[in-house]
Amino acid sequence: MAMDDYEGDATELLETYDFLMKYIIIGEAGTGKSCLLHQFTHNSFKDHSQHTIGVEFSSRTVKLGEKRIKLQLWDTAGQERFRSVTRSYYRGAASAILVYDITNRDSFTNLSRWLADARALASPDLVVVLVGNKSDREEEREVEWSEASRWAAENSVHFLEASSLTGDNVEAPFLLAARSILLSIESGSLDPEKAGSGVSYGDRALRRVNSSSRLSFGSLSGRPRRATVKLSKVKSWMPGNRCCSG
Repeated sequence: MAMDDYEGDATELLETYDFLMKYIIIGEAGTGKSCLLHQFTHNSFKDHSQHTIGVEFSSRTVKLGEKRIKLQLWDTAGQERFRSVTRSYYRGAASAILVYDITNRDSFTNLSRWLADARALASPDLVVVLVGNKSDREEEREVEWSEASRWAAENSVHFLEASSLTGDNVEAPFLLAARSILLSIESGSLDPEKAGSGVSYGDRALRRVNSSSRLSFGSLSGRPRRATVKLSKVKSWMPGNRCCSG
């Protein structure tokens, strides 16, 4: 095969994906949502971050097992004056990354309101991951891990702590949500072709469907391409699992 053909195949691979998933990043202002997202998409800390005005969009393609997944990431403002605008972006979201600041109890106290809005407006199969941000500031902690873990269990959401400054565990919530959604698709409980699911097939998956009578998901246990943690090692609480791994 000519070198040009190799380059063409590589370009096509980079531009194709199996699934497109819509995520929303929600929570009180000042919890570090934009910094968390910037660390995930750029692998660096966002210095001099300002409060988000309305909604900001970014994306990243990740790999889980044999699947390439493009994540549409909607970073929403946490200020009350933007609430009517930001809530319109909740519709059709497959996952919500719900962020609070472990050094700010008020940001934790108000989680129920954010969760209620997301579940009322997003996909009926919404996957929620609670993230306690700023884990690097342990000496300023106002919300204990055990308390947040209890809240997560009571509200049937995944939970972990992360640091947008150091990058610790930043990729885990996004990959954890994607894995949960993929498993729902594989089990047949979630249909990407259903309106409002927050998930759709990408060109790469559709080509396989057209060339085969069955879409094989393969193994979902492969290591993520840029992951800094293994999900099985993340200290987190997951719905249906009463214990924590660490």
